Amino acid sequence: MKALLRSCLICCALLAAMWAQAATPSVAVYYGKDATMSELALYDIAVVEPEHGYDPVKFKQTWPNSELYAYASVAEAGDDRAYLSKIPAAWKMARNGVWQSTVIDQTPEQWPAFFADEVIGPLWQKGFRGFFLDTMDSYRLAEKFDEAAQQDGLVRVIKTLNERFPGIKLILNRGFEIVPRVKGLIQMVAAESLFRGWDANLKRYIDVPAKDREWLLSQLQTIRERDKLPVLAIDYVPPHDRDATRATAKKIAELGIIPWVADSVLYTLGIGTVEAQARHVLILYNSSDYPTLNETAAHRFAEMPLNYMGYIADYADVRKALPQNITRDRYAGIITWFGGSIPDQRVKDVRQWLANQSQQKMPILVLNTPGFAVDRTLPFGVRSSEGAATQPLKKAAQASIYGFEMQPLPPSFDYEGWTLAPETLQKSQQLLSFDDAKGKRFVSAAITPWGGFVLMPYLIEEVPGTNQSRWVVNPFALLQQTLRLADFPIPDVTTENGRRLLLAHVDGDSFPSKAEVPGSPFAGEMLRREILELYRIPHTISVIEAEISPQGLYPQWSKQLESIAQRIFAMPHVEIASHSYSHPFLWDHAPPRVGKEDKEVNLNLHIPGYVMDLHREIKGSVDYIQKNLAPPGKPVGVFLWSGDTAPSAEALAISDAAGLLNLNGGDTSITRNKPSLTEVMSWGIRKGGHLQVYAPITNENIYTNLWHGPFYGFEKVTETFEMTDSPRRLKAIDIYYHFYSVSKVASIKALHSAYKWALSRAVNPVFASEYIRKVQDFYEFSVGKDEHGWRMRGPGQLRTVRLPDSLGTPVMKGSINVAGYQKGPDGYYAHLTSSSAQMQTQTVVTPPKQAYLVDANARLSSWQPQADGSVSFSLQGHVPLEWRMYLPQGCSLTTAQNAAPSSASSDSLFIRSFRSTQTSAKLKVQCRAL
Repeated sequence: MKALLRSCLICCALLAAMWAQAATPSVAVYYGKDATMSELALYDIAVVEPEHGYDPVKFKQTWPNSELYAYASVAEAGDDRAYLSKIPAAWKMARNGVWQSTVIDQTPEQWPAFFADEVIGPLWQKGFRGFFLDTMDSYRLAEKFDEAAQQDGLVRVIKTLNERFPGIKLILNRGFEIVPRVKGLIQMVAAESLFRGWDANLKRYIDVPAKDREWLLSQLQTIRERDKLPVLAIDYVPPHDRDATRATAKKIAELGIIPWVADSVLYTLGIGTVEAQARHVLILYNSSDYPTLNETAAHRFAEMPLNYMGYIADYADVRKALPQNITRDRYAGIITWFGGSIPDQRVKDVRQWLANQSQQKMPILVLNTPGFAVDRTLPFGVRSSEGAATQPLKKAAQASIYGFEMQPLPPSFDYEGWTLAPETLQKSQQLLSFDDAKGKRFVSAAITPWGGFVLMPYLIEEVPGTNQSRWVVNPFALLQQTLRLADFPIPDVTTENGRRLLLAHVDGDSFPSKAEVPGSPFAGEMLRREILELYRIPHTISVIEAEISPQGLYPQWSKQLESIAQRIFAMPHVEIASHSYSHPFLWDHAPPRVGKEDKEVNLNLHIPGYVMDLHREIKGSVDYIQKNLAPPGKPVGVFLWSGDTAPSAEALAISDAAGLLNLNGGDTSITRNKPSLTEVMSWGIRKGGHLQVYAPITNENIYTNLWHGPFYGFEKVTETFEMTDSPRRLKAIDIYYHFYSVSKVASIKALHSAYKWALSRAVNPVFASEYIRKVQDFYEFSVGKDEHGWRMRGPGQLRTVRLPDSLGTPVMKGSINVAGYQKGPDGYYAHLTSSSAQMQTQTVVTPPKQAYLVDANARLSSWQPQADGSVSFSLQGHVPLEWRMYLPQGCSLTTAQNAAPSSASSDSLFIRSFRSTQTSAKLKVQCRAL
């Protein structure tokens, strides 16, 4: 046993020495619940509260270079810890009332085994291999204690953990005196409050006195130099003060100490050697203004520009209690967008909430109307004119971001603007303002010290005599300037490996209808023959159970219809989806969406005796398709929403529980007749913790006036494809239609037009399921910045980031898991090769010396660069391969069998194009020494 222990100690000593020689790890200490796994993966080590349900095994599998460590208190047990009741009374030596915990005596002989069995053991079983041992010095809170005996007990605890759990990694929070005795058994030593601290008794943040700082710094430097261990300093700064947080982290890092600076209870994502980019924007809305969240003005108009710039919209209904965890670590700003006045009983709370957020330095953008009277209780420095302007009014200022899709109209007779207090006016940039007949200044839009505002009607204007709208102000510039949104590598769902994504999906409507062609075949058969046999790109095809099953509406045709569906679903380039059981029009039956007189409540296929049931529509229809129509081993993986495509949170939860991906909704349909970004929707919408993913482009129903004609109207979808690609690539190409589109000659021709347009472009064809997973990843993707550049983490399906012009291009030599880049219509698109990447960027473009992938119509299944400049990589696609490589002088491309690709051509001096008849290839770039 002694020999085994000695062997373990030697191994641990070697591991500690290796760690000390390795690069200093980045560390986060986060006890909150709101950060995503990808945000925590930005750090090499993320210490978490294990009671919050983290899965360290799955985390490590996704991000092998990052690891979750579990918090564990050694000398204290909080009142909420289940094991506290098992601790004998004789071991409880003091009470820590400030933190609601009991101080535990470290001297009992049985204590180390108890701690290993009851505290660390269950966490080890969950997969944790690293632990942050806190409260090492808490025995000093007792009135009487034997310090040497307590320290001996702590040493026994650490030795016991190393014996019981080989390979365990430990970070000590303080315990300086015992470090020389256990330095071979621990990985790191931490301490709190080097520059900034938290006074738990006074409940306030403090500057650490110089004397205390010097003593603590001496302890940390001694451990680093004498014991060759990395040291971590955890400091505390108010969460809203990101400037102070950043400055404190920098001061700590300059001392050669790993920094982590966060709030007093470590519930926010602080700043260390890595600073996570805040990607969330909270939007306040009034649910009484709109039937569903899908129809709110903020979601319809503001969320798409936010998504395009890389930001995620969260929503809060002012009719309910507003969230209290809106902090600068994860939120970049707040937007309010109300249609009118908010309920009187909520005005006081909303006003106070906004005032608190402004005082916490959170940027706020007020759009359309504030929803209540603006007065001195808000620290905005503005006053409502309340109709006080004296006509006529003359334009005083108009910024360049105005006149985006139409020029602002002259003020109406009942015009209301805001007057700005002199100090606010001096510090603000007027975007649109007017002077009245008395020379008084009224402002309709401005960038202010606290954020900004745009008042109706100078945000979005309806076009008279139409159902169309236009942006009066540039929404991208407005959001960026008022909320001070930062530029960063933007996770992009439109593109992969430099090529715009192409998907095709079909709603099951009218599968049994007869095509108006000789022989009158069923639409299902017509689609198979006319489209699927001709265009061998990925398709996602759905059916409506009640249209084709023997128990459905057409039992006399069911055998034929099921046979057609089976043949379609057996095709290798078709994935299987459900379009429900009865094709409901409404998926959300909650008020105010459904009133007593709403005739759309029961609008679906008429099935005698059937009452709408969400489980039957979703899971039931999928079970029918899987059992009767799908080939063995080919699952039904996608659910396509029907009707108004606005599912409730309950419907989304049922879909998620069934393991289904979901798609549809959004109705992006910008055309030359409707040339406005108000016709372009966001990636999707989140409800109750579930995500509805929108179809990139809407279906033919919109282009054909709800299938009333003209039936060739879907030809205009190519205009939508073009206008969502330039000047900004806003959407993937999506050929989305119903089975009834193959029932008429004109609509069939329109389909061919859409396919031929799409396939004449440089695209990357994918299944709808692949696109959906990329959108899901967008909401989980994280970006951080360190001294080496940008860190990016995601679940692994989204593999493209778009670089705004301010960032330039990737530096290939200084980047990890970046395969290349391609110039797009709105910046460079960088190709990532895994769930984790590191990227340096440069604004001055210099020709790289490394070979890289320019673009491809397939996914990179591997990318393995070598030190000599060679690269081995694999492409896996759905169609014959096309790709382009940047091959500097001395570099050449071969297949794994050392043979040239089937065809190649030179596009420029160093860029070469390649083609292959295969859909997959293993390739290698070989270069002479660089």
